[in-house]
Amino acid sequence: MDWILMCKALVLGVVEGLTEFLPVSSTGHLIVAGSLLNYTNAQSKVFDVVIQFGAILAICWEYRRKIGTVVGGLPTRPDARRFAVNVIIATIPAIVLGLLFEKAIKSVLFSPVPVSVALIVGGIVILWAEARQRDRGVAPTVTSVDDLSYADAFKVGLAQCFALIPGTSRSGATIIGGMLFGLERRVATEFSFFLAIPIIFGATLYELAKYWRTLSVNDFGLFAVGLIAAFISAFVCVRWLLRYVATHDFTAFAWYRIGFGLLILIVGYSGGLSWAE
Repeated sequence: MDWILMCKALVLGVVEGLTEFLPVSSTGHLIVAGSLLNYTNAQSKVFDVVIQFGAILAICWEYRRKIGTVVGGLPTRPDARRFAVNVIIATIPAIVLGLLFEKAIKSVLFSPVPVSVALIVGGIVILWAEARQRDRGVAPTVTSVDDLSYADAFKVGLAQCFALIPGTSRSGATIIGGMLFGLERRVATEFSFFLAIPIIFGATLYELAKYWRTLSVNDFGLFAVGLIAAFISAFVCVRWLLRYVATHDFTAFAWYRIGFGLLILIVGYSGGLSWAE
């Protein structure tokens, strides 16, 4: 057993879990962490997919009662059906655009400048959105995830499409987009979590179907360490974030994004960052 490789898997799993649901871009963090740990080979692509799945399992566990209630209530409860339809409506735009433009996005936007720009611009948008909410002082119109209309869900789904740009952050796009469309901060955060389930689960299956030939039995231990680390760290992060948004805004994350974007830009073009797909 390669203990050094196992330690790398542990670190990367923690990085994924801590950044997947925060509005800071898990993609950018995994790029930097993978480069610093010298783990940027073909295997790392599959590994990144596996640890994403670990992070989404944390959401499924945290909201297992809500998910069970919705699934169990689909045949008889209108509110359960509406919630499920809202998730589907909000998921469709990103899936369609992702399938249509996946190759173009990876070939054109997956490089230091676009990712850095997305991080910085995203930070500026968060600052603007928070300032707008403070200045206008308008109370949110949607105070529960069960109260979203189909139109609300579709608008959040359109916001999620911006996350197809590497460095934007899926959670950041959906949370801030939801707030701009009238969702209360906690509601926008929770709905972002639920949207992550079909998006990340579908992306995991899609990527594994592409790269499964590169897997071997010897990879199981490595991937298991990363998946478990991502699950635990994501679970802790999600609970912390829900408490955080009850009393704080996202301004701190905005400034972090701007600083991190500048770091990627500087380090990437100084030759200190191995930029792999």
